[in-house]
Amino acid sequence: MASAYKSLSAKPKSNGQTRDAKSDTEKPKNRQRVLILSSRGVTFRHRHLLSDLHSLLPHSRKDAKLDTKTKLTQLNELADLYNCNNILFFEARKGKDLYLWLSKPPNGPTVKLHCQNVHTMEELNFTGNCLKGSRPVLSFDAAFDGAPHLRVLRELLTQCFGVPQGSRGVKPFVDHVVGFTVADGKVWIRCYQIAETEAGKVVRNADSPAEIVEAASAHRGETSVSLIEIGPRLVLTPIVILEGSFGGPVIYENKEFVSPNQIRSDLRRKKAGKYNRRAEGILDRKVKKRDLGLRTGEGTREVDELDDRVLFA
Repeated sequence: MASAYKSLSAKPKSNGQTRDAKSDTEKPKNRQRVLILSSRGVTFRHRHLLSDLHSLLPHSRKDAKLDTKTKLTQLNELADLYNCNNILFFEARKGKDLYLWLSKPPNGPTVKLHCQNVHTMEELNFTGNCLKGSRPVLSFDAAFDGAPHLRVLRELLTQCFGVPQGSRGVKPFVDHVVGFTVADGKVWIRCYQIAETEAGKVVRNADSPAEIVEAASAHRGETSVSLIEIGPRLVLTPIVILEGSFGGPVIYENKEFVSPNQIRSDLRRKKAGKYNRRAEGILDRKVKKRDLGLRTGEGTREVDELDDRVLFA
C-alpha cells in the first residue's frame, strides 16, 4: 500500500524525471475566478459594460440576471456553484443608477460602489486594441496607500482584475494596462493598449543618402512605447465596506457620499420653491388690487366728488 501511494505521489516530468508532490520549490497557484452578473432593470449601456469587462477578464464567468435585490446572500451560493471566489455584481436602481458590489465569498469583505460616467468600448470609438485573452498590467495610484479603506479596495480590485497566469483561455501575452487612479474621493478606471513602434528610419535635413543610412543603422532595434486607450471608462465612488460577504458589520462608511435620489429630490424641491414663490407673488398682487378697488366687483371703492356717478347724477 505504501509503495502504491509513493508511486502515485511521485509525478513524472516531461523530461522523464520524477518530482515530489510536496516539493517546497513549487509556487502556489493563483486560482482566481470572477463571477460577473447584474440585477434586473439594467440599461443597454450597463449591459455593454458587462460585456466589455467579460471580454477583458478571461478568468471571469458571466451569468444571467439576478431576480432579487434584497437577498444578495444568494450570490455566495451561486459563486460556490460556479467555483468562483470573486463577485462583480452590478445593481441597477430606477433604470438610471448603477451600483457595483465587489465581494470575496464566502467570508468577505464586500465593497459597495456607485458607478458614474460609464463609457463602453464602442461608444467613443477608441482606437486602441488588444489581444483577447491576454493578461493586463494593473497600475495603482500612490494614493491607495494613504487610507485603510483604499488598501482594502486595492486588494479586491487586484484579485478581480488581475488575470492569473494559469487560467483557462489565457494567452501568454501582456499587451494592455488597467489604470486605477484616486481623485476627488473617487476611483477612476482606464484601460490602455501598450503600443510599441520602431524608431523613425528617415532623417530630415540630411545632405546625402549615406547620412540617412548611417542614422537609420544607429536607431535600429530601438522602439518607442506609447499608450492608446481601449475602454471602457467608469468612475467608482466608495460607499460602504462590509466585513462579511454581502453582510456583516460595517467597517467603513463614506459620510460625504450623497445618494443620487437625494440629489434629484433637492432639485425638485428647488424647482417647486420657485413655483411657490411665483404663485404667492401673484396672489399678493391680486389681494392688493382688490383692496385698492381695482378689480371689478371686488373690494370697496371710495366715491369722491369727481366720480362719474356724482357728476352725471
